[in-house]
Amino acid sequence: MTIIVKNKHTLLFKDFQFRCCVGKNKFSKKKTEGDKKTPIGIFDLGYLYYRADRLRKPFTNLKTRKINKNMGWCNDVNYKKYNKLIKINKNIRHEKLFRKDHKYDLFIPIKYNYHKVVPKKGSAIFIHLTKNYQPTAGCIALSKKDFLILIKLINKNTKIKILR
Repeated sequence: MTIIVKNKHTLLFKDFQFRCCVGKNKFSKKKTEGDKKTPIGIFDLGYLYYRADRLRKPFTNLKTRKINKNMGWCNDVNYKKYNKLIKINKNIRHEKLFRKDHKYDLFIPIKYNYHKVVPKKGSAIFIHLTKNYQPTAGCIALSKKDFLILIKLINKNTKIKILR
């Protein structure tokens, strides 16, 4: 089963249609770090990460991980763990996962540039939360209500297909 990002406002799964938002500069087959574009292609999904201090463990068939204060996602193109989960270190550029806003209270990494990582090709591409559907830095964002519905429907074998 595949999640389909049909366009900049629509995410489809089975009979469900969800409103979403994508990268500020839309889509690209040639994504680069910091270009604010959502990568085009078919990708696997990672674990569901969640803030246990803000919500209970959600019902899902995905493997889950609690987010803690020292977790980050490496976006430092010169570091060996580029585009991977890391323990925060002030000397390594990273996306902070334990945030004051609620964007990453729930998120799923999209395994773009993940298995054979290419520096500068883009990192930290997630499905995460939004309250206002403003464009993202390259991720796909859903309302919390829709996100919670989606994670009940998908499993570890679900892929995401990002079209234009």
